[in-house]
Amino acid sequence: MKNLTINSLVRENILKLQPYISFRDHNEFNEPVMLDANECPFGEFNRYPDSSQKKLKNKLAELKNLLPEQIAIGNGSDELIDLIIKIFCEPKKDAILMMNPSFAMYGFYAAVNENEVVKLDLDENFEIVKDDFLKITQEREIKVFFLCSPNNPTGNSVEDLEFFLQNFNGIVVIDEAYIEFSGNRSGIELLDKYPNLIVLQTFSKAWGKAGARVGTAYASEEIIRFINTVKAPYNVNSLSQELILNLLEDDNMLKDNVDKVLKERDWLKEQFNSIECIVKVFPTDANFFLIQMADGSTVYQKMLEKEILTSQRAPAIPDCIRINVGSREENEKLINVLKEIQS
Repeated sequence: MKNLTINSLVRENILKLQPYISFRDHNEFNEPVMLDANECPFGEFNRYPDSSQKKLKNKLAELKNLLPEQIAIGNGSDELIDLIIKIFCEPKKDAILMMNPSFAMYGFYAAVNENEVVKLDLDENFEIVKDDFLKITQEREIKVFFLCSPNNPTGNSVEDLEFFLQNFNGIVVIDEAYIEFSGNRSGIELLDKYPNLIVLQTFSKAWGKAGARVGTAYASEEIIRFINTVKAPYNVNSLSQELILNLLEDDNMLKDNVDKVLKERDWLKEQFNSIECIVKVFPTDANFFLIQMADGSTVYQKMLEKEILTSQRAPAIPDCIRINVGSREENEKLINVLKEIQS
């Protein structure tokens, strides 16, 4: 960031905004009589959750070698994406930049906030052309750049992340939803070097807890303060906080999950070699494959008839289908159906 401060990037009304602070969550009590929040005194989970998620942030800070003040917890990464756009992008004025193709929700939340979405087209290998990036960012002012690595739906990781951090005068968001499957080092290691960096991670993929809806943002204390100011007071429920805290106490669960997925990913890749309707399997660092079919629409429909649910990527990526790694039983059903389909 050249001669820019975080405050200079934040919307003026957000700078003036005062956060909602839960009195009980910011004070210590021994045996409080809770008559302050209009809750029902009866039943299980009758009290509001910890609005500041102190225990969860402390545990994550310990695991990530960060301060709790560098962590924000969201109702899934989607909420955090929405909040980032709201904090930094003035409606009807500012623009975001996203890879194309990439995760559609960056553009969705920008559109909801009435921000222009500028798309950086990837090359035939789904990689960023650096000259195209420099041209776009030099020709126009862009507030937030979303980098999905590994990228959804293409599966490949973004190379040379620091190049984009060094050459962008705005907020860079690295979305690492699939990083556990890649073996790559996290952008969290770059936080001390780049104050304009936000790293998103999630418990929905490798951790296997999509139903809990818990995402995390790692950034400077300054950026996290703004996220905590704008977020809803009780955005992550008590059940999810408790579930994730217990999950983090299991030293082996994540590794076991990743090992199983990678084993199935290798098995699937080998099986795809003998499938007649498959034209190309793109390299992947994630828990899914992007696959070009001889006739993507027909293959997709025939799989759907057999109740094999996949993600059709046409027309954005012609004849391509995104298929995520399942259990061995699920994967065998997929392969058997694909073998029945003629090219």
